[in-house]
Amino acid sequence: MRSAALLLLLWFPLTSFPQGSIGSLLGDESALYAQTKQVNQFFLRFNGEEDVKGKRFYPGDAGYRDLKTRKKYLGMLFDNSGPNISDDAKFVFIDETLNKKRPAYIDFYANGWFAEVIASFTYKKEPVKIILYLKIEKQNGGYKWVISQVYFDRFQSWFTHLNDTTNLKYFIHPMSHELDFMNLHKAFRETQNLDYYFEKDYRPDMTALFVMEMKNGNLSFVDVNNVKFHIFQVPNWYFEVSWFNRSGPNSGWLISNMLRMNDKEKSDLMRNFTHVN
Repeated sequence: MRSAALLLLLWFPLTSFPQGSIGSLLGDESALYAQTKQVNQFFLRFNGEEDVKGKRFYPGDAGYRDLKTRKKYLGMLFDNSGPNISDDAKFVFIDETLNKKRPAYIDFYANGWFAEVIASFTYKKEPVKIILYLKIEKQNGGYKWVISQVYFDRFQSWFTHLNDTTNLKYFIHPMSHELDFMNLHKAFRETQNLDYYFEKDYRPDMTALFVMEMKNGNLSFVDVNNVKFHIFQVPNWYFEVSWFNRSGPNSGWLISNMLRMNDKEKSDLMRNFTHVN
């Protein structure tokens, strides 16, 4: 499976990506060339770092990041079959991305983007879906994918009281220290209400719970079901890149959703991907 390869935490050097291939859109193979078959090819096309024949351009080469080439191919990087992005939004996005004074680029090795992987597991012999968030991390001169966050609705259900500000029943009395905190017996006996006894800013660590359940043998990985990417690197914009497996040139890795966002809104959205309020 093409998307499953994204989960391999393998090293790769700065120049290890295979070259993409756009090719001439006028020939018989135009649909094949137009498909964005690889994620790194999406980055190359977005940045204008290969010509119409699929030849890579590097800094210093004629045509490197040429704005005319970028304008031609940016329009090809949108999912044209979905309802999420209007033609007006595409026009504004492309226009701002190709601003002559400050054109925007995306960087595979930089922060500000990550992968969202929906995977199948078995949890205590029951089939379940878990979301894994992965990012690129640099180490020892190379790069690798690492799991940065995990979301599992079963874990979330264990902490239903976290946002309950009306509780007047479950608490540790402020004079409990004079009794050597003996009333902790009650707190730990009523485990279903245990989260009431934690500080108001406490948030569970889903990733730690995930690791614990995997190591205890309660969780077992089965397969990858879906992969998409969230990109925050373009000023004032956020967009998603998803895989579309269909015939024709408008297929492969394409922008499937896009929103105009300031920096604060981007920060809030990135925090929300942990699914913990």
